[in-house]
Amino acid sequence: MAWRRFARSRTGIFGGVILALLYLVALAAQFLAPYDITTQHRAVYQPPQPVRVWREGRPRWPFTYAMKQDRDPVTFRRIFVPDLEQPLPIRLFVKGETYRFLGLFATDRHLFGAVGGDYYPLGTDRFGRDLLSRMLVGSQVSLTVGLIGILISFSIGILVGGLSGYYGGWIDQVLQRLIEVLLSFPRIPILLALATVIPTTWPSTYVYMGIVAVLALIGWAGLARVVRGQVLAVREMEFVTAARALGARDLKIVVRHVVPNLMSYLVVAATLALPGYILGESALSFLGLGVKEPMTSWGLLLKDAQNFESLRLYPWLLAPGAMIIVSVLAFNFVGDALRDAADVRSR
Repeated sequence: MAWRRFARSRTGIFGGVILALLYLVALAAQFLAPYDITTQHRAVYQPPQPVRVWREGRPRWPFTYAMKQDRDPVTFRRIFVPDLEQPLPIRLFVKGETYRFLGLFATDRHLFGAVGGDYYPLGTDRFGRDLLSRMLVGSQVSLTVGLIGILISFSIGILVGGLSGYYGGWIDQVLQRLIEVLLSFPRIPILLALATVIPTTWPSTYVYMGIVAVLALIGWAGLARVVRGQVLAVREMEFVTAARALGARDLKIVVRHVVPNLMSYLVVAATLALPGYILGESALSFLGLGVKEPMTSWGLLLKDAQNFESLRLYPWLLAPGAMIIVSVLAFNFVGDALRDAADVRSR
């Protein structure tokens, strides 16, 4: 069975576990985040505060030190240094800013936080906003844009490719010429052009859905062509011919006989296509054409690290890029394992 072959793939299982963790984190992002993503603190560009377990020569409950501002004696640049006289114990299930857990009920409990001061595990940005909180909440946009985009683009691709392959004739000719026209456009320029059409006055939610639509509209043509080829092969098989001879309607034949034979390919294709949507949204947001404040995404967070000076002075701003790399690699691991498991010739 395909599942048994997939279960023997260590990289596939590893990627699946990573993806499961990422989506669980995205689901409970507000609970895991220490602060609201719009809360601005006085500590602008504060570096991460490491967790410590050793103080005064003996082990302690996890804590961190508060940070205080100082001047670099050489460059006279403002810097943050640990205040060794002010340890901050780290506690679980602490009270903080109010949010709606899973959108169901209001609560002010967060997974962790520091008692007696502010705690920024991954530092702050140029407005003093907690980077970890923004990364956690931003995962909701970056990880769901692919799922919704795949749902839209695959629906269009399966419909167009299925009609083209099943009926053939002039329908096939018209649809294939349309697909060829769409595939003739370079992907990146057309993506940027369509993204600029989205009005800047739209609310953040509308902009998010607009980005999903743009990514989906340029992603269905290649799938439709592959689906057409597979439907052409399936429709000539004996069980389809027999169903047609017995008077079965086209819709019933497609649903009961054609689509099930495409499922293994569609699952693999969807898994391998998801990283493209994550990278596409991240690229648009990085260039200022994607989601806008007050929403956030990994690509939008990387926008603060566009120049060398920021990277040199504030390297923690690259943390969202690490999340993009991890998620893309995890999807590729799962996709490769699924493709190998579904490949009949490799059995």
